[in-house]
Amino acid sequence: MSAPRGLSEEEAAAWEKVAATVKPMHVGSVAAKPAPRPVAATPKKVLAKPKAPRPEPKPTSKAPKPQQNNLDGHWDKRLKSGAIQPDFTLDLHGHNLDAAYQRLMSGLAQARAMGARTILLVTGKPRPVDPADRGARRGAIRAKVLDWLAASSHHSAIAAVRRAHIRHGGEGALYIVLRRER
Repeated sequence: MSAPRGLSEEEAAAWEKVAATVKPMHVGSVAAKPAPRPVAATPKKVLAKPKAPRPEPKPTSKAPKPQQNNLDGHWDKRLKSGAIQPDFTLDLHGHNLDAAYQRLMSGLAQARAMGARTILLVTGKPRPVDPADRGARRGAIRAKVLDWLAASSHHSAIAAVRRAHIRHGGEGALYIVLRRER
């Protein structure tokens, strides 16, 4: 591969005219200085390019980010190691979709009334299924649980949903961590 030949004086002048007319699409997302242009391999007079004005820095807001299914490191560590003993257990294994949904909703209401913080939800292991066949095949409950929780009246009380430790069912179970009632 040969070295680039560089720009002639006429090409450099044309480049300068074009570069002077270009405006950044999004101020702040592009570096303040334009990309370097190729320089001629032989020493020639280079025209000075105009300096672009620096964009004003955007003020950073210190607004808190919305909490999204997050737990502190202490909770996550205890859940991953299986050190948590669930306060309440819901077993949906063997139910059809309608019965599992009803059991989940009534179980969450019961757990909240008891003041439970961690729920062990046994769903059965997820199985690869055809999306049109989720009502009758194995793994259908597990495939629907997160949607059910998100759409339920209990969604605001749920701090996090995590896969259970192997001693509590592994991939066939979930931990639901409820927010502390205030």
